Amino acid sequence: MAIIDFGGEKEKVVTRKEFSLAKARKVLKKEVVAVIGYGVQGPAQALNMKDNGIHVIIGQSKEYKKDWDRAVKDGWIPGKTLFPIEEAVRRGTIIQMLVSDAAQRIIWPVVKQNLKPGDALYFSHGFSITYKEETGVIPPKDVDVILVAPKGSGLNVRRNFLSGAGINSSYGVFQDATGRAEERCLAVGIAIGSGYLFLTTFLKEVYSDLTGERGVLMGALAGLMQAQYDVLRKNGHSPSEAFNETVEELTQSLIRLVDENGMDWMYSNCSVTAQHGALKWRPIFHQANLPVFEKLYESVKSGQETREVIQDCGGKDYQEYLAKKLAEIHDSEMWKAGAAVRALRPKEKAKAISKKIKGVSGRGQN
Repeated sequence: MAIIDFGGEKEKVVTRKEFSLAKARKVLKKEVVAVIGYGVQGPAQALNMKDNGIHVIIGQSKEYKKDWDRAVKDGWIPGKTLFPIEEAVRRGTIIQMLVSDAAQRIIWPVVKQNLKPGDALYFSHGFSITYKEETGVIPPKDVDVILVAPKGSGLNVRRNFLSGAGINSSYGVFQDATGRAEERCLAVGIAIGSGYLFLTTFLKEVYSDLTGERGVLMGALAGLMQAQYDVLRKNGHSPSEAFNETVEELTQSLIRLVDENGMDWMYSNCSVTAQHGALKWRPIFHQANLPVFEKLYESVKSGQETREVIQDCGGKDYQEYLAKKLAEIHDSEMWKAGAAVRALRPKEKAKAISKKIKGVSGRGQN
C-alpha cells in the first residue's frame, strides 16, 4: 500500500503499482464472479472484468426483459454466461450484488438460499449491510462480505476503463470468513478498472455516498444551477445567456481546470474580476449552505433517507414517479436551452467523443 498525504492527513491507498492486474488475475484464477443485476453498475463492472480476463457470469431475472436483452446484446450467452439469479449464485464464488438498493432486499432470500460456504458476497454500496434491520440482508457467517464502490456512474466506470484512466474506488471488508477477504476484494477492485482504491467501512461509505449524491454531486448542484438560472431569467437575460453562464461554462471550461489542477488553479486562470468576486462570495455560499449539509448528514445518519428509499423505490409506481420527475427536468426551460446549446457544439468534437466511447453502456449509479 502507498501512504499518501491528503491535505495533512495520511491515508493508505492501493494503486495498480502495489496490486497489479497480473496479481488480480492470479488471485481470481479459480474464482467465478457472478454479477447479479445488469442495469446500473452491472454492465460496466462485468464487461471490464471480462475484458481483463476474469471468469464472469451474469445473473439477471428474465422478468426485467430490458436488462436481460441488454445483456444478450452485450455478448452474454443464455445458459453459458447468462443465467437466472439463483443459478448464477450457485455457479459463482464471488457474488456481486449489483441490483438497486431497493431490489437487494427483494432478491436476498433467493441469494442467501444459494450461497455456499467460502463464497464472497460483494457490494458496491454499503446500504444493505449498514441498514440490515430495514433491508433484512444479514449474511451467513461462513462467507466473506466485501465492498468495492466506484466513485462514478456505471457509464463512467466503463468509459474510464476504455480510455485507460480508471476510476477511483473505495473498498472495505465487513466479514472475513476465509482469511482471504481483503485479497479478493482488492483483486476485484483492480479487475473492474479502479485507478486506485482507498480504505473505508460499509457504514462510512453509505454515509458519504448518500450525502454526496443528495448534495454536491447531484441534488445541490441541480438546485443551485436552477436558482441562478431563474434569477438571470427574472432579470431579463435570454435562455441562451442564462444557460451558458450557469451550466455550459462550468461543464465545458471551468470544471476541467479544477479537474486538471485544483480550484486555486482554476481561479488563477480566470480574470481578476472573476477571482475577486469568487473569493468574496465563496465564504457567503459556504456559510449559507453549511446548515443544509448538516441537516442532510443527520438525515442520512438517522436512517431517514434509507427508510424513504426502501419505501418509495420499492413501490409499484416508482418508475412512473421517476419518469414524471425526470420529465419535469427535461422539459424545463433551462434544460431545453441546454439541449439547444449542446446542439450548437462543433459536430467534429461530438463525433470524436461518440467514436471513442462506442459500445459503452451504463446508466447512473445506485
